[in-house]
Amino acid sequence: MSTPTKKLADAGVSIWLDDLSRTRIESGNLQELIDTRNVVGVTTNPTIFATALMDENDTSYDEQTHELAVAGASASEAIFAATTQDVRDALDVFRPVWEATNHVDGRVSIEVSPDLAHDTEGTVASAKELWQKIDRPNLLVKIPATKAGLPAITEAIATGISVNVTLIFSLERYNDVIDAYLTGLERAHSADFDLSSIHSVASFFVSRVDTETDRRLEEIGTEEALALKSKAGLANARLAYELFEKKFAEKRAQDLIALGANLQRPLWASTGTKDPSLPDTLYVTELVAPGVVNTMPEKTLEATFDHGEVTGDTITSTYAQSHEVMAGLKSVGVDFDDVTRVLEEEGVAKFIDSWHGLLDSVTEVLEAAR
Repeated sequence: MSTPTKKLADAGVSIWLDDLSRTRIESGNLQELIDTRNVVGVTTNPTIFATALMDENDTSYDEQTHELAVAGASASEAIFAATTQDVRDALDVFRPVWEATNHVDGRVSIEVSPDLAHDTEGTVASAKELWQKIDRPNLLVKIPATKAGLPAITEAIATGISVNVTLIFSLERYNDVIDAYLTGLERAHSADFDLSSIHSVASFFVSRVDTETDRRLEEIGTEEALALKSKAGLANARLAYELFEKKFAEKRAQDLIALGANLQRPLWASTGTKDPSLPDTLYVTELVAPGVVNTMPEKTLEATFDHGEVTGDTITSTYAQSHEVMAGLKSVGVDFDDVTRVLEEEGVAKFIDSWHGLLDSVTEVLEAAR
C-alpha cells in the first residue's frame, strides 16, 4: 500500500524528522520511522535537546551525566558531549540511507551555539569543532542565515563542511545564502576539495511567517486584509523555490555542478501549523516539488502519514498566484520586509533563550550528580 509519506517521497520530497533524543535512537523508534514513515533525515536545535535532556522520565542520559559531573565538566561541555554523541549515533543509524540515496539524504543536523549568531569567526570555529568531533560524512552543521552567518557559511563550505543554513525568512536573504554557498564551492574547488562531498540545505521557515503576517492583517482588519490570512507563508516559500530554480539554472551554478557540486536544496522548516483552524498538514501537502526537504515535528509527520493528501507538485504552477499574494500584502499595508526582519530577530532570540535555559538546567543536573 502506498502511504501518504511514500507518495510524498515519490514526489521528490525528502522527509526529515524535526526531533531527536537518545531514547528515540536506543529504543529503535528512529529506525522504525525510517522503515514505516519514509524518514530520511533529522534536524535538531537547542530546544529539542533541552526537551530530551530535561525529560524526568528519560534515564538514558543519567550514566553519562554522572561521569561528566565527576569529571568536573561545565554545563556547556556536558551539552557538547551529550549532543554530539546523540547526533553521531543517529548518523550511524542513517548510514544505510545515506549510501542508498547517493549521499543526498541520511543526514542529521546539529547547530552551532546560538550565542554565536552574530559572531562570524566564532561560528566558523564552532562549525569546525562539531565537524571534527562528530566525524561523520553525513553530518550537516547548522549555521543561521544572519548577516554574520553568511561569511561563516562560505568559510565552512570552502573547508569541506556540509551545512544546513537555518532561520531564513526572506527571499532577499535566501538569495544571499545561495551566493554564500556558491562562493564557498568556488573556494573549495580552488583548494582541490571534492565538490561532490559537500552538501547543503537552505532552511526556509514557513508557519512563523503566517503567524506574524496574520497578526498584522488582523490589526488592519479590512475585508481585503483578512482575505489574505494564512497565505503569506506558502506564497513566500513557493517564491523561494522559484528563486532556487532560477539561481541554480544560471551559468555560475551550472559550472560548479559540472565540476561535481550539489544543489543546495530548499528545506521547509517550521511546518507544524500554529493556527488550529488550518489543516494540520498544510505546510507539507502544499509545498511539494522535486528536490525539497520537509522537516516535520512528529505530530505533523503522523498527521501526514494518517491523512495527508499528496497530489504531486503543488509549487511550480503557483508562482503567479504567489506573487499576487505578496503584492496584495503590500497593497493593504503589510511591510513584509519588516515581517521577516522581526522573525529573524525573534528566531535568533528564541534559540539563545532556549540555549541559556538548557545551560541552567544542565548546571543543576550536574550539581545534583556530583
